[in-house]
Amino acid sequence: MHSKKDMSIVIPAKNEAENLRQLIPSIKTLYPDAEVIIVNDGSSDATKTVAEDAGATVITHPYSMGNGAAIKTGARSASGEIIIFMDGDGQHKPEDIERLVHKVNDGYDMVVGARMLDTHSSVFRRYANILYNKLASLMTGHKIEDLTSGFRAARTRHFKKFLYLLPNGFSYPTTSTMAFFRSGLPVGYIPVRAEKRKGKSHIRILHDGTRFFIIILKIGALFSPMRFFLPISAGLFCIGLAYYGYTYINFNRFTNMSALLFISSLLTFLIGVISEQISSLHYKGIEDEQRRTKR
Repeated sequence: MHSKKDMSIVIPAKNEAENLRQLIPSIKTLYPDAEVIIVNDGSSDATKTVAEDAGATVITHPYSMGNGAAIKTGARSASGEIIIFMDGDGQHKPEDIERLVHKVNDGYDMVVGARMLDTHSSVFRRYANILYNKLASLMTGHKIEDLTSGFRAARTRHFKKFLYLLPNGFSYPTTSTMAFFRSGLPVGYIPVRAEKRKGKSHIRILHDGTRFFIIILKIGALFSPMRFFLPISAGLFCIGLAYYGYTYINFNRFTNMSALLFISSLLTFLIGVISEQISSLHYKGIEDEQRRTKR
């Protein structure tokens, strides 16, 4: 059993009153000493009242600020050494929290509940997440089993250092996972079964394409800019070289299009170099802390 000082459970909630009626008592029964924080993200139902009646600490946003903003609010208020994030929609099982914490205590700084493929809410999201995971694995050099899972545990002191990087929307799991990898902090996974969501989802399917594009950019910009920009630069250079060869052989000339492609290749490479330097500054504090700890 974990004491309150050891564990804080943060649950962002928007109009989740019915789900919280069962979720909070289950958590309280399993982990009576844990700090349970419900971030009421501008709900129009009885989310606040239900959470307070169940004995949770409730922080209310005056209007809906987004899932990521709720996560940041909850993390700032958490006092436990380990912080657990889970959704308030009934998808995550409180029983799995113990497994997350156990793996953190085994030496990991973040542990993610990796959803089994057959438990994703739709076929589209299942294959989208496979693509996310493969792309992120390529960028990190580590196998990433679930990049977008909102069910995770992390050491609070590390997670709070990355709050300024987290977006206010729904891609905070991606950003936090990549930030931990980039800083050399161990990230582990445990398999979990996600239950079917109870109630209406706040994520709109039509926006998934845009979200995917943003996730790609975040992976490239936050973790390894050169791995992102260098292939693009090399591709532009090869296209320019091939086009120059074609125009030289057929027309004996160097065209403006070839020049444009070569210049674009060079500029993309330089942008990657600058981005790599800027990215390193985000993690300097963590790296300095790790060096002091080793001493």
